[in-house]
Amino acid sequence: MNQLVRGLAGCISFSQRLGRASGNNRARRRAMALVLVLVVVSMLSLAGYTFAGLMLAEREAALIHGRGAQARALADSGCELVRAMLALPEETVREAGGLYDNPNQFQGVLVVEGETPRDRGRFAVLAPALRDDLPYGTRFGLEDESTRLNLNVLTAIDQAVPDGARQILMALPGMTEDVADAILDWIDADDEPREFGAEIDYYSGLTPAYAPRNGPLHTVEELLLVRGVTPELLFGPDVNRNWALEPEEESLGPVEVDNSSGALNHGWAAYLTLYSQEANLRPDGRPKIDVNASDLEQLHTDLAEVLGDDAATFICAYRIAGPYTSNVSNEAGQQVGGRRLDLTQQPRTTLQTVLDLIGARVRIRFEGENEPSLLDPLFPDDPIRMSVYLPVLMDHLAVNAAETIPGRININQCSAAVLYGIPGMDPAVAEQILNSRDAEPGEDRPNRRHETWILAEGLVTLEEMKNLIPFICARGSVYRAQVVGYFEEGGPSTRVEAVFDATTVPARLVFYRDLSHLGRGFAPEALGIGAAP
Repeated sequence: MNQLVRGLAGCISFSQRLGRASGNNRARRRAMALVLVLVVVSMLSLAGYTFAGLMLAEREAALIHGRGAQARALADSGCELVRAMLALPEETVREAGGLYDNPNQFQGVLVVEGETPRDRGRFAVLAPALRDDLPYGTRFGLEDESTRLNLNVLTAIDQAVPDGARQILMALPGMTEDVADAILDWIDADDEPREFGAEIDYYSGLTPAYAPRNGPLHTVEELLLVRGVTPELLFGPDVNRNWALEPEEESLGPVEVDNSSGALNHGWAAYLTLYSQEANLRPDGRPKIDVNASDLEQLHTDLAEVLGDDAATFICAYRIAGPYTSNVSNEAGQQVGGRRLDLTQQPRTTLQTVLDLIGARVRIRFEGENEPSLLDPLFPDDPIRMSVYLPVLMDHLAVNAAETIPGRININQCSAAVLYGIPGMDPAVAEQILNSRDAEPGEDRPNRRHETWILAEGLVTLEEMKNLIPFICARGSVYRAQVVGYFEEGGPSTRVEAVFDATTVPARLVFYRDLSHLGRGFAPEALGIGAAP
């Protein structure tokens, strides 16, 4: 505009000089003034048109940015709904439809009302629906993170079971021994390569050179730095991560794998996590009773509240005297019968698992008696009776005071690939578990709240259960979902992948990744568009 004004002033000055030079020719001056006016009007019109165009473009950009911000806020609203649901009591959540597949709570939730579909904003919370271990669609709910293999507990698995970590990795479709060993070498603390592995000697020779982590992974994608791990192996052909193969993705072709175990390939990332853990809490949210506590008087009080005096006395007797073993199989025993122990004694026995109580007999002297008494098992090794007392024991007792238990695998929902790889898992038992599981894992089955249902239902022996229990659970406390914020018609969308840790109240958002660059992934009709308000 300043240049325009200066140009106009110059034109007027020129006109004045011209007029002085030809003062006798008024008609000529009037004609020149008219031309100048036309030029000025044209320039002003062009400037106005340009300014209006810029303002319209800015307005359109502001609207697009605003709707994009709205779409992100819609997705964040979905994340907050998940956190709120996870903070509710378990019974309330169950009455509201649960977390596994609950369209009433998680599909097409209206957040922004409007008279037209373009103005109505919604969100949906989604997880993959599986059939025969293959994604076949979506469900509206959360994915239990304990259905995945936690990479950061692999070193602990190796310490518990020699070569156990390689065994569970080898169950993944397309895994080879050299890649499995390279992954373990990337995680373990030493620089000594495994039989088929790779350590710093290998990575330092690359261009550019780098060193292995030699510690817990920070992201699953970090595996792409490991020798032999490729994007095709890690993510499979589902490029846009919507649990379905579009025609353009089918052309990529799945990695050739051995499907004899029934595990179908859709990328290792679908089987892996860094976040799985369980809250070590009772159903009412209180910490479980640590049966290995050193204060036996307090332990007896806590146990009696849940199990009664005789059961509390029996467990304290086990802690003092340990399990009784004898070559005499028919040696007669007694019940506690209300007798009392000297609970000021120091316990000498530590339980490795609550299952140590099953079938155990104890020989101990009670107060006021001169000779020790042999106590018959209070928790008999009998599947029918186990189905009654075992859920109570597992609900309330633990062998340590830790607030959480990391990395165990949910046998009620995990994929066949992960289930078959669990250390100590007999393939025949794995097949029985797969055949016995509920078609709808979200259903409430009190007897299947704990992993010990496979013992109570006779799928495994007591010794087999003791070997499996460090690695398996029946549910976790960390959940994953994709959350999509969108408008019913047109406009931008936001899709995020989030992981929620419900071991604390309120639940913590421990992982958040924006997937919007991969597209919405799902049609609005599939996400839920509802009816006009």
